[in-house]
Amino acid sequence: MASRRNITPAIGIDLGTTYSCVAVWQNNRVEIIPNDQGNRITPSCVAFTEDGRLLGDAAKNQTDMNPTNTVFAVKRLIGRRFSDSSVQNDVKYWPFKVVAGPSDRPRIVVNYRGNQKEFYAEEISSMILLKMKEVAETYLATPVKNAIVTVPAYFSDSQRQATKNAGTIAGLNVIRIMDEPTAAAIAYGFDKITVDANFEKKTVDANKKNVLVFDLGGGTFDVSLLSIGHGNFEVRATAGDTHLGGEDFDDRLVDHCVKEFRTKYKKDITGNAKSLRRLRTACERAKRILSSSSRATIEVDCLYDGIDFSTRISQARFEELNKDLFMRCTDQIEECLRGAEIGKTGVDVVVLVGGSTRIPKVQQLVQDFFEGKELFMGIHPDEAVAYGAAIYAANLNGQREKDMQNLVLVDVTPLSLGVRVSNGFKDMSIVVPRNTPIPTKKYTRLTTIRDNQTIVVFPIYEGESAETKYNNLLGEFSIDGIDPAPEGSVIIRVWFDIDADGILSVSAQVESTSLKNGIIIKQNGDLTAAEIQTMIEEAGRYKAEDEKHKAMISLEDLAEKLESLAVDPGRSKPDTKSMKEAAENVIAWLDRNPHADIDEINKRREQLKTTFPILREEN
Repeated sequence: MASRRNITPAIGIDLGTTYSCVAVWQNNRVEIIPNDQGNRITPSCVAFTEDGRLLGDAAKNQTDMNPTNTVFAVKRLIGRRFSDSSVQNDVKYWPFKVVAGPSDRPRIVVNYRGNQKEFYAEEISSMILLKMKEVAETYLATPVKNAIVTVPAYFSDSQRQATKNAGTIAGLNVIRIMDEPTAAAIAYGFDKITVDANFEKKTVDANKKNVLVFDLGGGTFDVSLLSIGHGNFEVRATAGDTHLGGEDFDDRLVDHCVKEFRTKYKKDITGNAKSLRRLRTACERAKRILSSSSRATIEVDCLYDGIDFSTRISQARFEELNKDLFMRCTDQIEECLRGAEIGKTGVDVVVLVGGSTRIPKVQQLVQDFFEGKELFMGIHPDEAVAYGAAIYAANLNGQREKDMQNLVLVDVTPLSLGVRVSNGFKDMSIVVPRNTPIPTKKYTRLTTIRDNQTIVVFPIYEGESAETKYNNLLGEFSIDGIDPAPEGSVIIRVWFDIDADGILSVSAQVESTSLKNGIIIKQNGDLTAAEIQTMIEEAGRYKAEDEKHKAMISLEDLAEKLESLAVDPGRSKPDTKSMKEAAENVIAWLDRNPHADIDEINKRREQLKTTFPILREEN
C-alpha cells in the first residue's frame, strides 16, 4: 500500500470574478499558496499584447494602458448567453469587446500578436486556472493534476459545466465542482477543531449548529444554510444572485462619475475605452477606501480631452448609490431561510466571506436582519473558500489525516429540475425541487396526450417558474416507436438521477415494455468534445509561447547585465571588450531570430553564463 507521503497533493482553487486563490493541505494544515509576486490572491485577469500573453498581476498592472485587450470578470460570462440581460448590462462597462458567437454564446475579441482572436469564456477562465495551477506547482515543486474548483452555489447547470470544462482545458482533473459557501463553511467548521500533540481530534463545540454563510464577492452573491457538527456538513438550503457583487458597486460609482463629468464639462466619455478603464480603477480604489474611511477622492489626471477629473464621494453617498443592490442581499437571506424552513432565531452563527463583506453597510444590513447577532469574521474573507476547498480536496484525494477522517459533505441542488409537460400555461413539472440533498434519484409518471401518439419528447429544464419559457432548457430527448393507443393510456416513468458531483442523468421508460431512452445533461455543456480538445491543444500552444517569451526576456536581461558589468572601471580593457561584444551579439541574434525555439534560446543563455561566470555570481 502506498504511503500517504507519496500521494500527489490535490489543490483547492477559488476561481473568483476579480481575484482567485489556491490552497493545499500539507504538513497537517492548510497552506494558502502565494504567487510569483508573493501575493496570496491573484487577479482573475488575462492580457494580450504584441509580445505575448500576461496572466494575473502582470495583466492587471497594465490594464489602464491596454484596456481593450485586457479581459477581467469573465466569470460573469461563463455559461451564459450573449443575449442575457445581465451580459448586455456588463458589456456597457467593459473596455474589451464581446460579441455573439455560435448558439448565442458570448465570445471575447482581442488583438493578440497583431492578429484578432476570439475566445469563449471557458478559454479565458482556463488561462486563469492554468496560472493558479502553475502557482501551486512552483510552490510544491511537483506537477499538480487533481483539483477542486469552486463556483457560486447558485450557478446554473451550464455555468457549472462550463467551469469544469475550463479546468479540463487548463490540464486539471477537476475532482469536484464545489459550492463556494459550502467550502467557506468547511473552513469555518474546521477552524473549530483543534488537534493535540497526538493528533487526537478535539471539537470545541460538539453540538450541531445552524451556520449561515453570507458570501458576497466581486461578481456573485450566495447565501447558504448548513447544519455543521461532528465532521458533518449538511447543506439545508441555498439562495443567491450570480450577478451581484463588487463589480456592480464599481459600476454605480462609474455611472455617478460619468454623469458628473458630463454635467461639468458637457463631454461624454462612454465611448473612450481607456478613459473608462482609468476611471473604473479610480472608483474601485475609492470603494476600498470607503470601507475604512468616511470619505474618498476619485481622481484621474487627463481623464478625457486633457481634462483632469476629481470628485469627493462620501460613504453615505456610496451607500445611497447602491441601496437597491444591498437590499437584494437581504432578500436572498430570506429566501434561503424559507428554503431551510428555519427562522432567524434558528441560526446559530452567521459567517461573512467574500471581499465585498468588508463594506460597512453590508455588515450593518446583515447584523440588523439578525437583530444584532454578532457576525463571525474570523476567517479571511478572500481566502476562506480556497481554504475549505483544499481541505475537501485532500479528503477526496486520500490525504486523510486523523483530524479530517470523518469529514462528510451533503450538498443540495440549487435550482429545481423538471420536465415540460405541455405547451400550455404552467407547463413546468418539477421532479427534483430546489434544495434537495444530493445524490438523489426521483421519478414522475407522464402519459401520452393524444390518441395514437407514437413519440414523446422530454425537454428538461431548471428554474423556479411555473412556465418553462422563463426557465433554462438543459436538453431534451425522446422515446419513439410507442404502440398506438388512446390518449392517456400509455404511462411513462421519467427518472432524474443526480450523483454526488451534481451530474444529472434523465431517463424514461414506457411502463410494462422495454422501450426507453435517456440523456446525461452535464456531459459536455455547450462545448463538444472536439471543441474542448481543440482548446486543450491551443492552450498548450499559448503556454509554449509564454515560456518562449519569458526565455527571450531572460536572455535579453542577461545580455544587458553583461553590458552593464563591462563598464565597471575596475575591469581590464580586454575583459570589457569581450563582454561588450558578447552582449551585442546576443541582442543582435535575438533581433534576427524572433522565431527561434526555446531550446536554442536557453542554450545561448547557458553558454553566456559558462563563458562569463560572473553572471552566475550576480544571479
